[in-house]
Amino acid sequence: MTIRHDDEALAMLVAAVAAELKTHGRMLATAESCTGGWIAKLCTDLPGSSAWFERGLVTYSDEAKRELLGVRASDIHRFGAVSEVVAAAMARGAVERSRADIALSTSGIAGPDGGTPDKPVGTVCFGWALPDDVVETEVHLLSGDRDAVRRATVAIAFEGLLRRLAG
Repeated sequence: MTIRHDDEALAMLVAAVAAELKTHGRMLATAESCTGGWIAKLCTDLPGSSAWFERGLVTYSDEAKRELLGVRASDIHRFGAVSEVVAAAMARGAVERSRADIALSTSGIAGPDGGTPDKPVGTVCFGWALPDDVVETEVHLLSGDRDAVRRATVAIAFEGLLRRLAG
């Protein structure tokens, strides 16, 4: 499935996520690294977002992931900041350290530098913390320049959340 990620498509995704969250009486928190707050910005662009958006945490550094989200240093050291283990811990930490009951997280290598043979530029890990202590993760390898990787990351994060809320 191809996910559109132009401004109009992103706004439609956010509106759909907002409707699902409001329908189910849920609050969302975000824990972002490579997206630098872009997801939270789109959430708060929507009027009335305080009814479903609780907070956004930009945890770009490893220290921020540890201090603000409770990600274990040993997990960052063993698996890397860009890993499903860390993305899951980020999402879980966002729920535990907020008044939200749902969270999404992003951690990736947007480029143009920072890639490795095992984790090339465009590698992005996603986490979704859902009710009943369920945490799901995905890894995507995205293409394009830094902006394209980040924009696609935002779209995938919202689409993944919407799929989980609706389904």
